[in-house]
Amino acid sequence: MVDCEATDFIYPMKADIYYPIITQNDYGQASKEWVFDRTVICSAIPLDKPGVKEYKAEMFLQNKGKILGRSKSDIRTSSNNSDNAITNVLIANIRNSSDVILYKETAGPRAGKGTVYEIESLDPFVSPFGDIEYYTMVWRRTDSQAAGD
Repeated sequence: MVDCEATDFIYPMKADIYYPIITQNDYGQASKEWVFDRTVICSAIPLDKPGVKEYKAEMFLQNKGKILGRSKSDIRTSSNNSDNAITNVLIANIRNSSDVILYKETAGPRAGKGTVYEIESLDPFVSPFGDIEYYTMVWRRTDSQAAGD
């Protein structure tokens, strides 16, 4: 496991990154077992702002919005330097520098635990000198909140 960098004013949060171990059963159906890889520093803000759109009743039961995330490192690359598709990366336990979970489930089997997100899009931000400065992502809440248990 790789130690997480210290948070700062640009990346004030931490998030846990999970990758799958993929297996097949006798009938060829793929199955993913999600495994914790590391914690990264990041920034995360909701895309859905209060007052911008009408909320439905189920919005109060669980966090259903999308999050705009930013990280210094490419989270598609695991701590052992293997590359993963964005469909093989989960983000969970988004928390502040004091380890207080910021986005958590308030009902259901994961009540009180951090919401699990998947990557919807990932784009590098390239400086005028051609260096990648950070990665901007859109994270969406997964339908299955089973990872990280």
